[in-house]
Amino acid sequence: MTRGVDSVSFCLSKGLSAPVGSIVCSSREFIAEARRVRKILGGGMRQAGIIAAAGIVALEEMTKHLVDDHANARRLAVGIAGISGLTVDLENVRSNIVFFHLENNGLAEDDFMARLEARGVKLLHLGSFQFRMVTHHEITAQDIDTSPTAQRSCP
Repeated sequence: MTRGVDSVSFCLSKGLSAPVGSIVCSSREFIAEARRVRKILGGGMRQAGIIAAAGIVALEEMTKHLVDDHANARRLAVGIAGISGLTVDLENVRSNIVFFHLENNGLAEDDFMARLEARGVKLLHLGSFQFRMVTHHEITAQDIDTSPTAQRSCP
């Protein structure tokens, strides 16, 4: 994924359950410049050890859950793909994020979201009948199997 780039950044709270934090990986020179710019912009923190500890737990423990998170996202995407009125590109489900589209069949996007949220399902509306759902370590395969996607009907 990172072939051909000179730096990469990733968030410890997205998928790894850290409360805050991100990591930048690159050459020593790039990291030194990134730290300098961060301080100039007011991004320095004092006594950040407690936050760093959560980041270490995220990297050492939570990465073990990523395989399950990705499998659950695939399971969710397959369920969504089987619902009339919803479309998902299964080729693009490569992580714990699922993007899908609601056909414009008279059901308002806000109504669609409200119906799902009433059933305990949260999702992000991206606009133009596009939505995003994300799995994480607190979402199990059983959760996917008992969700409205398992009912094979658009709410």
